[in-house]
Amino acid sequence: MTRPRSEGAGANVTAEEYDRLSRRLRDLEDKEALRALMIRGWRALDRRDWDVWIRCWAPDAVLEFGPWGEIHGREAVRDRVAAAESPYPGMQHHILNMAFEVTGDRATGVGYMWFVAVTEPGRTSAPYSMGGPYDWEFVRGPEGWLLSRQRLGVLWTQGEDTVRAFA
Repeated sequence: MTRPRSEGAGANVTAEEYDRLSRRLRDLEDKEALRALMIRGWRALDRRDWDVWIRCWAPDAVLEFGPWGEIHGREAVRDRVAAAESPYPGMQHHILNMAFEVTGDRATGVGYMWFVAVTEPGRTSAPYSMGGPYDWEFVRGPEGWLLSRQRLGVLWTQGEDTVRAFA
């Protein structure tokens, strides 16, 4: 069986080629959806839009963060992160070098965190920053991809965290 190429191409594509191309396209679309999910959520953190951010998480999600241990459930994750980050006058959450692998309705991902925060109003020349690896797990549901588990490690810090939110 062959499927016609787009108009004007003049050649045919086998069913196997078509299926392979469809799978590749689906994989790329899934990876882009995961990237968009993470960017949407982490930009919401910068705005302190906890509702948008937490909608990126599955209801039974787990956050693993060294100083905090494991936090279970979307609402508990929201409450802990909002309490920790609300005192900062300004923040930027950078997600770097993201890579994803998709298997059906599950996916994994890795990336790096670079968090920068102003710790005191008017003290913008001496921010606190930290960085480390992310390790993610995702699940696809009726609403699309959601974060089901995040492991976050801290490899380095710079500056003084006078807020001490991550201790």
